[in-house]
Amino acid sequence: MLSKEEFTATWSSLHSDAPVTGAVAWWLNISYRFGLVATLLRITPNLLTLLGLASAAATALTATSWWAIVFLVLSLFCDGIDGSVAIFQQRQSAWGATLDSVVDRISEALWLYALYVIGVPAWLVITLWSIASFQEYARAKLVSLDVKDIGVVTPAERPVRASFLFIVLIMWHLNLPGVFALSVAFLVLQTSGFLMVLRYARSQLH
Repeated sequence: MLSKEEFTATWSSLHSDAPVTGAVAWWLNISYRFGLVATLLRITPNLLTLLGLASAAATALTATSWWAIVFLVLSLFCDGIDGSVAIFQQRQSAWGATLDSVVDRISEALWLYALYVIGVPAWLVITLWSIASFQEYARAKLVSLDVKDIGVVTPAERPVRASFLFIVLIMWHLNLPGVFALSVAFLVLQTSGFLMVLRYARSQLH
């Protein structure tokens, strides 16, 4: 079993020596404890990844009920914790990382399908998903080209994208106006984030 210090050091080294402070330290403290619970219950990292996918599907299927918000939170939690559990259980693998990446894209498609169900136009939903996928693909390509730096943190990272959907679902269930306007505004924010990643990529590869 890894000590908390070993766990934190391993996480940092796998994330380009990212500093473990503030919210990151708080999250890793939760991750470490959940890693212990998952190990005792014999829950594997890949099982958590698939549970996150199932929760994303449930989000889409229950979009018009309050359960969608519960499933969205569960999906994001499983997605955020599977890598930490892999570190805790010393089960990091190329297959696990690939599965996690593929499931992330499918999960986001299911999250955004929930937007379509509650009335957001299909063109906007597809564009939101496409730009998010382009951003993540660009980052993955940089890694494949041995760019080790963590790069830029955009204003539309995956947790922010989930938070956007969380807010939109609550607005819709409370019959509050502005769901379409907020979706368009987030599209602009997400596009700016994608352009930030492209500029960073060009600075590293030019």
